[in-house]
Amino acid sequence: MTASPSWQSAAAGLAVAAGLALPFATPASAASKTPAMRDAQTSAVREMQPQAVPKPHEVQSRSAPLAKARTTLVPFQTAPFPYRGTIPTSGKPFLDVEQDGRRGHTTPFGRLYWEDETYSDNRVLLHIPKGFDVRRPSLLLVFFHGHGATLERDVLRRQRVVEQISRSGANVALIAPQFAVDAADSSAGQFWQPGAFGRFMGEAAEELARLHGGPRAIRAFAAAPVIFVAYSGGYLAAASSAMKGGINKRLRGVVLLDALYGEIGKFASWIESDRSAFFVSAYLGSTLQKNAELADILSARAIDYKTELDHPLHQGDIALLAGGENVTHRSFVTEAWVDNPIEDLLRRLPAYRR
Repeated sequence: MTASPSWQSAAAGLAVAAGLALPFATPASAASKTPAMRDAQTSAVREMQPQAVPKPHEVQSRSAPLAKARTTLVPFQTAPFPYRGTIPTSGKPFLDVEQDGRRGHTTPFGRLYWEDETYSDNRVLLHIPKGFDVRRPSLLLVFFHGHGATLERDVLRRQRVVEQISRSGANVALIAPQFAVDAADSSAGQFWQPGAFGRFMGEAAEELARLHGGPRAIRAFAAAPVIFVAYSGGYLAAASSAMKGGINKRLRGVVLLDALYGEIGKFASWIESDRSAFFVSAYLGSTLQKNAELADILSARAIDYKTELDHPLHQGDIALLAGGENVTHRSFVTEAWVDNPIEDLLRRLPAYRR
């Protein structure tokens, strides 16, 4: 906000009376400033300017940029499933049905899914694009798929998440765990447990370093900032991972693609607790009301938000975006407020160009 001249004059008078210095006070001449004074003023100006988000981190490595992209599916010990714990909201066993030696889970809507068919795939889709340079600041993008999805058929081919990352030009690696296989279920599995997502990210750093081809890269992957992109039913695991996953300040952004079906309080608390991260929620009719509720909460807490993206993302940016015309929920990962929304968002992080 730019202060008006009268407001500046009144505030400056109060500051003088209190012995304070304000950034808009009349500056001393350049000749009268000491080096310390000049450094302090330069620092103050820098702090007032929009900061890149996530903040670039220092990397030390001798590895060259990748000559070609590398994509694989890897079994993880720390993947969301299999899971034989309890449901946090009820304390009941996740696998609540046993029949003829098989175990199953009953969803809140009464649908029964069997563990061996739906909750036994522990694979994770990993992708490092061509030109990825571990010597430069990089990001890890964790993708939370929605209902009725598999990694190969939907995340890789239909939603083109790998393609969007490669086309973005961003120095970012993809981590996409399999949740319930081809099912109408948002269960987070192991990610419900405190600290479990942090352990998952530790294993991801090891596997990405192995895929990259250099064990020294593990330090870069283990320290890289993280952003979440959750589509549809992926919101539940994303909310749990953000609030109690154990990665804390490494999480620098959350993006919901027609996904705000619930957990509004958790997302609002995360936004309020870290005003240096960004949050983007894009919606169609099915999540319109929930986004309106979130907007009311943010307004009540004096947290500003925007309804369009017209510039690079900065620290603390919050945007609630309406989807485009003739856009459907099923196509929202490839057609939202723009075509290829993941690619668009990554292009708005210029500090992380390849």
